Amino acid sequence: MSENNETIDSPADAGGNEQVNLEELVKTLETGQRRDRQHAATAVYSIAQEDPERLVEHIDVFIDALNRPEAQTRWEILEALTILVDYDSRGCFKALPEAETSLFDEESGPVRLGAMKFLCKLGATTANRSEKIWPLLDEAIQCYHGDLEFNDMLVALMEFSRGKLSPDVKKSFADRMSFDAQNAKGTLKKRAITIMENLS
Repeated sequence: MSENNETIDSPADAGGNEQVNLEELVKTLETGQRRDRQHAATAVYSIAQEDPERLVEHIDVFIDALNRPEAQTRWEILEALTILVDYDSRGCFKALPEAETSLFDEESGPVRLGAMKFLCKLGATTANRSEKIWPLLDEAIQCYHGDLEFNDMLVALMEFSRGKLSPDVKKSFADRMSFDAQNAKGTLKKRAITIMENLS
């Protein structure tokens, strides 16, 4: 394997010149200090965007990193896991408890949004997963309706509405969005209508 496949420029490093080994990033997520974990999470997300298959074997470590106290580590790892759903949805499904905790994080909007994106992507993969994940999404829709990140959450929910959802989930999801499709204004109304159309 070439050197380019073994290492990646860490965006956390000054000037971006220092090469960081993936194994070192994984070890940092497991045992590093807060600031180092944040830098490692940023680098992992960058790898996920460029070469996600390299990360699949480390999914369990990324799931464990969702238990770290700092918000940045959690939301960047959630973003990485969202990408990895396409490569190992079964492995990513093991993150469901941690993602649920992140979805209802009381302090960080980016963590909540990251969890919503991840759960929508994961829930769209099979009808069975949609049934397991929909109750969490439904609760989040009610909790965060009108919050700053809700419009971005709707983008993820639009993707979920295009997925392999069970008939019961489709019906419940449509019922949940019907009020906004009929009564909301602007972007919220448009996105609610799109979701309803996708579910029909």
